Amino acid sequence: MSNTLPDFIPDIVQEKWRARAYPGLTEVQEHVIPLLREGNNVTAEAPTGSGKTLAFLLPAVEAADASVKQAQIVVMVSSRELASQIYEEMQYWTEGTGLEALMLIGGANVKRQVEKLKKKPQLIVGTPGRLHELSQMKKLKLHQVKMLILDEADQLMAKEHKSSVENMVKACPNEAVKAAFSATIPPRIRKETAQLFGDMKEIRIKADKELLQQMDHIYLLGDRRQKTEYLQKLTALDDFYGMIFCNDRSQLRMQSERLEHHNRKVVSLEGDNNKQSREQAVQALKSRKADILTATDVASRGLDIPALTHIIQYDLANDVHQYVHRAGRTARAGRRGIVVSLVTKGEFERLQQLTDILGISLKKGELKSGKLTWR
Repeated sequence: MSNTLPDFIPDIVQEKWRARAYPGLTEVQEHVIPLLREGNNVTAEAPTGSGKTLAFLLPAVEAADASVKQAQIVVMVSSRELASQIYEEMQYWTEGTGLEALMLIGGANVKRQVEKLKKKPQLIVGTPGRLHELSQMKKLKLHQVKMLILDEADQLMAKEHKSSVENMVKACPNEAVKAAFSATIPPRIRKETAQLFGDMKEIRIKADKELLQQMDHIYLLGDRRQKTEYLQKLTALDDFYGMIFCNDRSQLRMQSERLEHHNRKVVSLEGDNNKQSREQAVQALKSRKADILTATDVASRGLDIPALTHIIQYDLANDVHQYVHRAGRTARAGRRGIVVSLVTKGEFERLQQLTDILGISLKKGELKSGKLTWR
């Protein structure tokens, strides 16, 4: 990480930078910001927590013109939760600049969104379906867009979002800068993005292994019944403040109910949560009114909750990308984290394959006398 503040940042934004006590630009920011400022299309693969949001938001705020009352920066995201987080960042960095930001997400009232668009905000963040819908209605005008960002690009290029994303890209001016960001960008997504963007610069911050080294990777072996017992004991640890991943909603609900039955302070995130319930769940965790979050992978995309101590895989990740996404929720800001995989004998072999690919040292855990130890 460089100790140098970017000199292009306007004074008012530099004050905000100093207020957050950032030591300098992160590696992904050092690579991406100059490219975006020079007008290059970019794909950037960098780990969760590496500073991707500011990598596009700082040059976006610089590029936007407060005197032009039209959408100039559009950020597409795959989830309402991620939209809300980026919107909060937009509000922070644009305060006092004369720029306005707006969030447009599915599930919210369209008529109210149309009314808010009449205020001509310069920065927009939203989910692809709703953005495309408002564009088709001629309520969201894209002819002045300078920068189009795809955050969590691997999710945006999934089947349910892909056509809306493609239509949004085509609706923006050819000269608009286009950028895609994610913790993992598989080859197929990289190829499809290249077809969509045309000429582009590719950035890969290979910090996954470095990030994963900041964690202890533990496994507990047992059958399905023992997994539930392990979960009860792990969540009873004195310092436990973490997330539990399940691969399907029925399992998630079952484990959440069992934890609640044992008086655990637990909240849940799943794909069909409405906006209000999602925000309440995240806020409860951030404020420590709850110390356990159960989640599916889709529902947890883009979550940024500092200081989580433990990640538990009740169901094992399907591939290395999923493992990295899950593990990346802990070990933030230089802290160590613990990733615990609850596995049957059949799953253990697959876990070994995943950790071998990632170069992770896997340790056998033991729960005894209210403590988790490993060797």
